[in-house]
Amino acid sequence: MTQNERLHKYLARCGVASRRKCEVLIAEGHVRVNGQIPAEPGTTIDPARDVVLVDGKRVLPQELVVIAFYKPAQVLSAVEDASDRQTVVDLLPDLGVRLYPVGRLDYASEGLLLMSNDGDLTQRVLHPRYQVEREYEVKVKGDFDEAALARLRTGVVLSDGPTKPARVTVLRRPELTSNLWLRFVITEGRNRIVRRMCEAVGLDVLRLRRVRIGQVRLGELKPGKYRHLNALEKDSLLNPAPPVKKKKKRVKAKRPRPAGGGRPGGGERPAR
Repeated sequence: MTQNERLHKYLARCGVASRRKCEVLIAEGHVRVNGQIPAEPGTTIDPARDVVLVDGKRVLPQELVVIAFYKPAQVLSAVEDASDRQTVVDLLPDLGVRLYPVGRLDYASEGLLLMSNDGDLTQRVLHPRYQVEREYEVKVKGDFDEAALARLRTGVVLSDGPTKPARVTVLRRPELTSNLWLRFVITEGRNRIVRRMCEAVGLDVLRLRRVRIGQVRLGELKPGKYRHLNALEKDSLLNPAPPVKKKKKRVKAKRPRPAGGGRPGGGERPAR
């Protein structure tokens, strides 16, 4: 016996699009269930019995496919582009399934981009509730001191609100140049957030590379190349564990010594 499922979740599981995009497709009348356009956005279906069509084509759940792709700079994180710019899909061979970028990596940036045919996985990676970490290596130029580092770590105010605290460390700093490399570890996915954080403290970003999402690392991938995720990596994305917060050490309060320097409770230390 199968359980009923929300229509937009079923569509996402079939690899049609993200849950949010699937809701739009339903509202615009692209979806039919047993020949009928759903009357309500929250329609539920029985996946074992109901026939679901998107633009006249039946959709069925697919085997989960997730790849790690090294997006080169000057390539768009999209399936297609109205301006005819090169997209990540243009660089991939035919893998037998339609893959969508899991989130974005801005046009000028490079590094790890996940691509999948599963909208539920996309939802789990991107939703703020799961706090999936993103790690970046960033080459910057400008006056950088402890004050700027402290601001990046505690949070800076951007046009769309303050950033959350971030883990920021200096990777390397050549002695004969004002350029340096920083490592950022954040859990936010706002548009161009790392670039804007750097700009807020007066730094120019010369190069930005994402090297990790959750437990999935870029590793030895070269620009334009990809690899399939293994079972453990897929499971870490479908069941993300929030970052472990370090417990603050409790400092034991010293017991006050009684007046006169004697032992608690009165009396003197016995002679040996």
